[in-house]
Amino acid sequence: MARYTGPVCRLCRREGMKLFLKGDRCFTEKCAIDRRGYAPGEHGQGRKKMSEYALQLREKQKLRRIYGILERQFSRYFDLASKKKGITGEALLQLLERRLDNVVYRLGFASSRQEARQVVRHGHIAVNGRKVSIPSYSVNVGDVISVREGSRELPRFKELAEGLSQKTVPAWLELNPAEMSGRVVNIPSRQEIDVPVQEHMVVELYSR
Repeated sequence: MARYTGPVCRLCRREGMKLFLKGDRCFTEKCAIDRRGYAPGEHGQGRKKMSEYALQLREKQKLRRIYGILERQFSRYFDLASKKKGITGEALLQLLERRLDNVVYRLGFASSRQEARQVVRHGHIAVNGRKVSIPSYSVNVGDVISVREGSRELPRFKELAEGLSQKTVPAWLELNPAEMSGRVVNIPSRQEIDVPVQEHMVVELYSR
């Protein structure tokens, strides 16, 4: 499956904010935003007024990059969201939050969504007791997501398990640190999705 393979710190600098794409590194002094808080490229430090279209585009790009999704797949998510009842922007965020790689990240079984994607692809995650290796798999209310028993003995998961008891998860998820598992309690509301994006601007962009 296609994915972005370039330098991820460059993406944070382009959006002018931390997108937490590198997990623990984002909380250290090595973070690119802290060292060079301007856009990459020759004209990165220049100041220019952004048009309405440019602002909408930046919000869309920010949302894509937070969840690690390429353009074509993101467009498919928007099409699905636009067909649902209710607010399109909120429906879009709900679809993105319900991706298996995002849920794995939210539960603390990976330090970043990029790592969560790799964890899922390598077959370390089970949904309702069955192995699922598709990062875009959409979880439903009542689904139990867990690290497979054989994988819990790997050094990386042992390291993550030590901090799970202090892990705070969103209200729409329920974590069981001892079993390295979690359950989807409900569909997340907008208040429970802590992504710094103005989703209505993304809807406006696609409505042009």
